[in-house]
Amino acid sequence: MPSLRPSERRIAEALLADPEGFASKSMAEIAELADTSTTTVVRFTRRAGYARFRDLRHDLTEQNLRERLASSGGVAPAADISPSDSLADVVAKIAMNETLSIADTAEVLDIDSLAAAVAAIAGAARVDIHGIGASSVVGVDLQRKLSRIGRIALEWPEAHAAWTAAAVLDDRSVAIAISHSGETAGVVEFLRIAKSTGATTIAITNHERSSLAGLADVVLRTAARETPLRSAALGSRIAQLMVVDCVFTGVAQVDYEGSVAAIEKTHRAVPRG
Repeated sequence: MPSLRPSERRIAEALLADPEGFASKSMAEIAELADTSTTTVVRFTRRAGYARFRDLRHDLTEQNLRERLASSGGVAPAADISPSDSLADVVAKIAMNETLSIADTAEVLDIDSLAAAVAAIAGAARVDIHGIGASSVVGVDLQRKLSRIGRIALEWPEAHAAWTAAAVLDDRSVAIAISHSGETAGVVEFLRIAKSTGATTIAITNHERSSLAGLADVVLRTAARETPLRSAALGSRIAQLMVVDCVFTGVAQVDYEGSVAAIEKTHRAVPRG
């Protein structure tokens, strides 16, 4: 660290001494720890090759997570479940795979695309959602969340129903298609029909060059870590739910007070006891 200024060297020493602790602190806390200013922390961040402090913290957090989970049981990323695994092994492997799916999805999810999706949904007269299997479960989750804040949202778990619903959409509508592969035939057809009506089309998929992504005005990428136990859709479901939560929260923020009031109304509508 000879090229660093004394104040920057103190920041570097704090990082090397406790990477996990460093990653958990705010910029102001790091400045206080190193007895320097937030401006110096910004300068150190850029000298380390990062445009933003949060990017540095993200990389530290993910690396710490990988090392901690790996050392806890020698579990490799995307390790599949084997018949000889104990339940403790199962917990460790699923925790690693699903947590890293979320972390990796946060890294690839384009904020401008997310903002475009939020704006489209917030301004839509109607939102239609379609996915098959585990992706349908994710679609139901989004539909119910949007409904709770007063948005008109419909989820179609069956392809023919989804296609007929898509056929009557218009330019005031939004169609959201969910598919890990982006090649599920029925889901691709749903988005194709919706696009032909002038509706805004949104794809949630792991593959940005898929057929589904090609039909979408907005692509929200996931980065799921699937294992050979693919049929269970363990990683993809978690990654899709993370994206759905981001979409819902963004839409709710557009009318924050109205969204909170709507959620309170729906809460009171359900009898307790």
